[in-house]
Amino acid sequence: MSLLATPSQTVGPFFHIGCSKLIVSDLSAPDVSGARIAIEGRILDGDGNPVPDAMIEIWQANAFGRYAHPADTQDKPLDPGFKGFGRVPTDQNGRFSFTTIKPGPVPGSNGTTQAPHLVASIFMRGLLKRLVSRIYFPSDPPSSIDPANASDPVLNSVDPDRRKTLIARKAEGTDAVFHWDVVLQGLSETVFFDI
Repeated sequence: MSLLATPSQTVGPFFHIGCSKLIVSDLSAPDVSGARIAIEGRILDGDGNPVPDAMIEIWQANAFGRYAHPADTQDKPLDPGFKGFGRVPTDQNGRFSFTTIKPGPVPGSNGTTQAPHLVASIFMRGLLKRLVSRIYFPSDPPSSIDPANASDPVLNSVDPDRRKTLIARKAEGTDAVFHWDVVLQGLSETVFFDI
């Protein structure tokens, strides 16, 4: 009996080939409502080395807080030009970048409201299942606590010392660029969710 993983049991490195035509790095068409932003970052292994052959997907609500999905029946505007889905590979330095719009708050369970966020999925060689995380936005000014983040039920379910791994940092000199790194393991490991 062999204990080696077969191609059907692991992802990559060839998965990249099949997905190259499905890359969507810019979600912000000119007619889409909302503030244009960029999300930039890196995917790093536990030793801080870049992961050059990963893929990251994002899924998000529009600027009004409504998803482009039939299951979202909220009485909020549906922006026909906004699909809310992006997918990009990392480069040789583990970097990725999306251009999108800042999402609005969405409903949570039991009548709660979730803070504006993006859901991120990471795929790479050696992973049998994707890793799922979230990207939240920092408060303004940075020293304060964003009321939306403070009341977000998902963010509040995370140990306070680890929440910072889910909150993007604003790039210096701009309100439109956010930086968010993914650390796969170790002391600074990004929070991942079981779904």
